[in-house]
Amino acid sequence: MELKEAILQRRSIRKYQPDPVPQEKVLRLIEAARLAPSWANKQCWRFVIVRDEKRKKMIAAGAPSDNPGKKALLEAPVLVVLLADPKASAVYEGKQYYMLDAGLAMEHFVLAAVEEGLGTCWIAYISGETVREAVGAPEGLEVIAVSPLGCPQRIPSPRPRLQLNEIAFSEEWGRSLEV
Repeated sequence: MELKEAILQRRSIRKYQPDPVPQEKVLRLIEAARLAPSWANKQCWRFVIVRDEKRKKMIAAGAPSDNPGKKALLEAPVLVVLLADPKASAVYEGKQYYMLDAGLAMEHFVLAAVEEGLGTCWIAYISGETVREAVGAPEGLEVIAVSPLGCPQRIPSPRPRLQLNEIAFSEEWGRSLEV
């Protein structure tokens, strides 16, 4: 699959088939995430792969009832917890780069999942403390997000996106970019 095709096909999946996800596929996704760029190559991200039903329930309990992904946390065959160590990154001009580093790793993971025919959904609207306790993560690691992982029940239609001329400029703010 070409990268552009994976980008175009990626959707937030909230309904999963109960089929198990083979460990080999999960390992390929983690390998893709491992290759992401990071501040000074510090690789601050960590992943916890959760298949245990009891742990999945503990994690889902941390999602507020109005979180549209809460049910997916219980139904997906696998949950992937993304954590990051802020000390293994940097802060520059007030920007905490561990968030960017972790996001890049997760995006590699997500696109690799599309290539494998699997669905994901970035869920950050969740109690980090609840998730940390559920997976036994040490203090100092920040819970960035949790993603269900599995075979999608259905693929949603694409969501609307802003046009290029609404988000990109040429040379300076406000100067139209030729498209």
